[in-house]
Amino acid sequence: MAVCTDWTLPGSKAALIHGTTHHSDTPYGVAVLVHGFKGYKDYGMFPHIAATLARAGLIVHRVSLSHSGMGHGHGDFDVDLFEQDTWNRSIEDVQALCSAIDTGKLAGDGMGTHLVGHSRGGAAVLAAAGRHAMDGSLGAMHSVTALSAPARLLGMSEPHRAMLLRDGVLPTPSSRTGQTLRIGRAWLQEQLDDPAGHDLSALMAAITVPVTLIHGADDPTVPAKDAVRLAQCAPDRVHVQLIDGADHVFNTPNPFDPAATASTQLAEVEAAILERVSDTCS
Repeated sequence: MAVCTDWTLPGSKAALIHGTTHHSDTPYGVAVLVHGFKGYKDYGMFPHIAATLARAGLIVHRVSLSHSGMGHGHGDFDVDLFEQDTWNRSIEDVQALCSAIDTGKLAGDGMGTHLVGHSRGGAAVLAAAGRHAMDGSLGAMHSVTALSAPARLLGMSEPHRAMLLRDGVLPTPSSRTGQTLRIGRAWLQEQLDDPAGHDLSALMAAITVPVTLIHGADDPTVPAKDAVRLAQCAPDRVHVQLIDGADHVFNTPNPFDPAATASTQLAEVEAAILERVSDTCS
């Protein structure tokens, strides 16, 4: 079994990114695994994906982003930190992680980096790859894989936008912890102030590395048509794979024992990630 190590790293606004690295005896690349909204590095399928990729020869850093409100384990959210989260802060965290790999602070220096994100995390790694395709701040990025990613960064309804601008916060419950979390005004305001920088279709078109979009055909949270829509932005660089019978989390409960047998859908996702990563490394 691959060795795992926990760590912290300064992220956006000096808040801490919490991570777990899955090492590999014979690594040929490094992957950064990013969670979605109300997710975190130890959530559901992420430890299983990381362990599977590590056994196949990847160093994997699964992370809780700096404003996720989560550290190591399955504890309560830091509600105040969660409220400060924005797309820009997630993208800054992706830059910080790639820089840490590039400078040797995290394992994987000198290998190709593969960004993998789920749901909101999938949109974040796509946006980061598009914004910073040409400036070198993502290091040796070789590919991007988005799982269950939405086609827009601003998917909030008009009534909710109005409520957020009026009240400064928008309550959102955590069914896991029973806490009432809050989306802060900054999340919306930065998108209103910089719509071009948050245009995921345009950012997709700017990505210069291979992109894979993996989506559950039966996803009730983000419809599979979002993957098709995103792929149309850069058809020469994007591969879409729909997973039959899969929901938003590929039929994986939270928590989920990484030593347990994966659902058929999750196993298909893991195989697809490895196939596409292997293609970019050959």
